[in-house]
Amino acid sequence: MAVKIRLKRMGSKNNPFFRIVVADTRSPRDGRFIEQIGTYDPKVDGSVTVDKDRADYWIGKGAKPSDTVRVLLKKQGLSNR
Repeated sequence: MAVKIRLKRMGSKNNPFFRIVVADTRSPRDGRFIEQIGTYDPKVDGSVTVDKDRADYWIGKGAKPSDTVRVLLKKQGLSNR
């Protein structure tokens, strides 16, 4: 099973809000996920919250962050492995 850390879109039309989730690569973008590890709100000056311990855990297990999530994690002080 290949695992990715990616964004799940939430919120209403023209008011996006994203959850940072760990999901199987075969599941759809807004579908089933394994664990939620953070949030991202682009409307509030790029407000990002991430559970750093869980992000490190999943990256250590081989989860690959998407390009956008990689940038968000870097802003939070998490290194790219």
